[in-house]
Formats: sequence, C-alpha cells, structure tokens
Amino acid sequence: MNSNRTLPSDVLSSQSVFGAPCWVSLTTRDLRVTQDFYRAVLGWQWRPVRLGDQFKVAHVDGIPVAGVAAVASMWQIASAWTPYFAVASADEAVARVQERGGTTAVGPISLPPGRAALLADRDGAVFGIWEGKLVTGWEEWRRAAPAFVRLHTRNAFDAAIFYGEVLDWASERAGCCEVHYEENEVVLRSGGDVVARIHSGALEAAPDPTLRPHWQIHFAVTDVEACARAARAHGGAAMQGGLGSSEAIIADPDGARFSVTALS
Repeated sequence: MNSNRTLPSDVLSSQSVFGAPCWVSLTTRDLRVTQDFYRAVLGWQWRPVRLGDQFKVAHVDGIPVAGVAAVASMWQIASAWTPYFAVASADEAVARVQERGGTTAVGPISLPPGRAALLADRDGAVFGIWEGKLVTGWEEWRRAAPAFVRLHTRNAFDAAIFYGEVLDWASERAGCCEVHYEENEVVLRSGGDVVARIHSGALEAAPDPTLRPHWQIHFAVTDVEACARAARAHGGAAMQGGLGSSEAIIADPDGARFSVTALS
C-alpha cells in the first residue's frame, strides 16, 4: 500500500493541514473476525490502544492507518467506515454544522492528544472531525493509508458549499484545501494531491443504504484482484469492473463497505 513518493515522516499537527481527511475509523461487531479479514485483504497488523479491549489500531509498516471499534452491537449502529477531517477548532466546526442544518451524534469529546466529534451533513452522510495532534503525521498517513475519500450525495455543489464553510476549504487560511471541478465531480486537493471527491447522484430516502448519501473510503493497493479474492475467501464480498479492473468495491463480513484502488 505504500506509494513511491518520498515524503517527510515528521509528525504534523492538524494546524498544518486544514479540512483534509486525516484519519478513518470502522465500527464493527466482531473484533476478531474484523482483524482477520483486514489482515488478509489489506495486510494490516493490529495493536491495542488505551481505550479498552474493544478498540484496535491498524498499522502498515509500523504506521498507524485506521482505527476499529467493536461497538456496533452495543450502540445499535451499523457497521461502517467513517472519515475524519482535520480542523482548527472542534467547537467551531460543530457549531458551523448545526447552523447549516447538519447534526451532531457525538462530541466534541476529549481523546488525548486531541478532540473529536461525529457528525452528519444535512443529507445524512456521516463524517468526523479532529482537532489536535494527529495520530500519524499527515504526509506519512497519506503514504500508507487511503488514496482518497468520496462523498456520494444528492447535489455535489450544494455539499461542497456545506463542507467548504464547515472545514474552511478554499479559504485564505494557510494549509487549507483547494476545491476544483474535474471529470464531473467536485475535487478536493491538498498540496496538489487529490484527497476527496464529491459525486452527485445519491438519494436521500433510498431504501438501499449504499444509495443514500455517504462517504466511501478508497484504500490504495498494489493488486486489486488479490484483495477481491481475499475478501471473498474470508467471509466478505467484492464487486469488480472486470479482469484487470483498477478498482473494486468490497464489503467486509459485517457489511461495512470500502473500495480498493490500484496505486498509480
């Protein structure tokens, strides 16, 4: 999952990067099954964290890349992946979400060395925010973790305005993200790299949750077909565009969906 670019490995604070995805987390039911699945599909190694036995952090080459919490049954919520965006102030970001018709599910709460909140935009897509020192240096995390995240939503331009105002996109703040329109999508860039895309087409009241507004995580891998085969062999499912496809949508044994995208 590593790219070939040479990037600085020093740990950056979220004050160096604003509005960009900086972490991803998974809620699941069975921690053992989840660890076995992602170890087989993405090659992740797992380490415990101070939050308790129901929480683990995935590592790639010793770099923390994602968190998992076996709380889906306890909290009666769906198993799902959630992206977290770096902000200067969690309180200010939560207030902006509420002012613009979004909702707060959790927080802001203190999770040293920072503060986090779990939110939903006004179309119901769930996302998180993080204020403080990052778990992994941003460039280091980008090298080992997701290629990008994509929002499937009702109206990409309306969503871009919402997130832009909440996360300070395209502002005068140093380190903020740039917003472009490319290939029929709103594209978010940080330091020239694509870190998020926003795509129109999801339906607010669709009976299928995969068609409702949601954020989807895209993990960069060297072999998409091998990941798809491993997913099927370990209790999950995979949908590919055909032999040699550069992308596959994968569902883990609990139904949480993500994409694997070939490194370019």
